[in-house]
Amino acid sequence: MKKITSICAVVIAFISLTAMTLFTAEFKFEKETHDFGKIPAGKPVSYEYKFNNAGDEPIILADVQPTCGCSVAEFTKTPVKPGDAGTIKVTFNAETKGPFTKSFIVKSNTKTPVKTLTIKGIVE
Repeated sequence: MKKITSICAVVIAFISLTAMTLFTAEFKFEKETHDFGKIPAGKPVSYEYKFNNAGDEPIILADVQPTCGCSVAEFTKTPVKPGDAGTIKVTFNAETKGPFTKSFIVKSNTKTPVKTLTIKGIVE
């Protein structure tokens, strides 16, 4: 009896895991890094990352967190259906002169649940 129960549990677990991997949401970004080049100090600059849902389930963005207080992010709040597009707009307010590299941590329900987008450039 215990063997039958164990075998059933293993089969059910296998089927469940297989089903979970068949239907997933998946990002397809046009690009994941943006170079602003040279920008003036004290003037905010923005870039809009565009992505498509290349998966079988809707993408739900839970959060987009900048790695510093000098940046903010706005993102698509509604689920992005398979085949549809969404955006993540990032804004950087440059106060200090010199080169910069800033990251934004994207949390979602996709195949890769944590993704990093990057901006860089030189503040003059």
